[in-house]
Amino acid sequence: MEPSRDIQSLLDIMAALRQPETGCPWDIVQTFETIKPYTIEEAYEVADAIERHDMDDLCDELGDLLLQVVFHARMAEEAGEFSFGDVVEAITRKMIRRHPHVFARSDAGTPEAVKLQWEEIKQAEKADRKQRRLRRGLAHEDPSGHLGSIQRSFPALVEALKLQERAAKVGFDWSEPEPILDKVEEEIAELRHALKDGDRRKVADELGDLIFALVNIGRHIGTDPEMALRGTNTKFRRRFGHIEKELEAGGETLDAASLERMEELWQAAKAIERQLT
Repeated sequence: MEPSRDIQSLLDIMAALRQPETGCPWDIVQTFETIKPYTIEEAYEVADAIERHDMDDLCDELGDLLLQVVFHARMAEEAGEFSFGDVVEAITRKMIRRHPHVFARSDAGTPEAVKLQWEEIKQAEKADRKQRRLRRGLAHEDPSGHLGSIQRSFPALVEALKLQERAAKVGFDWSEPEPILDKVEEEIAELRHALKDGDRRKVADELGDLIFALVNIGRHIGTDPEMALRGTNTKFRRRFGHIEKELEAGGETLDAASLERMEELWQAAKAIERQLT
């Protein structure tokens, strides 16, 4: 195999990796479910490269994301469902169909008309998708109800925020942040109780309730919870990096350092940040 700009080379590589007798032992045993987390991870890494304005990384991460598409398509082809070519045909058909003002005759000459036309086409696509699912014996997913338009495919924090925003439009909402803080304390107490009981399912349920309440606070104070958490992640990386560097400078290692020593350096990192700000 040689590097190539031809997509067929990538398809051939994936076919070779999945070949039962001579392929890669790891790739051979993968399934849609085991690969799914990597697909999500690669999409986030693309977003990270964009945020950092790193075009070299973006090129590399887009390749990793493309590999995920090829991987899923190969497994589907092996199962007799569809191939990579079918994926390409489906998206090209969709883009042509949704842009008749570009690829066919259309009276949509303004952004507003294009948006209206887009929605009409999407409704037709949904009806077609319903029929295809019925032919395959699959249950029809009816996005009815006030919350039906909120996609389940969103990351959990985003979905929680959108569900709350949607519910708030009909008055199902807190009037101010303070009562939500009370709700957070209530959820913490319930989480403590679940932890004491040792019921892992209940613990997971109460943890979800707590996170949902915290998202609600963010919404009320105008702070995107996803971005707030990203900021905290960055801060954690920075402070932990300080611990690592200080330990290394003193001839110590992370594995050998006590929790008390690491906490001491963590507090020192916080003090440095306060001085800088």
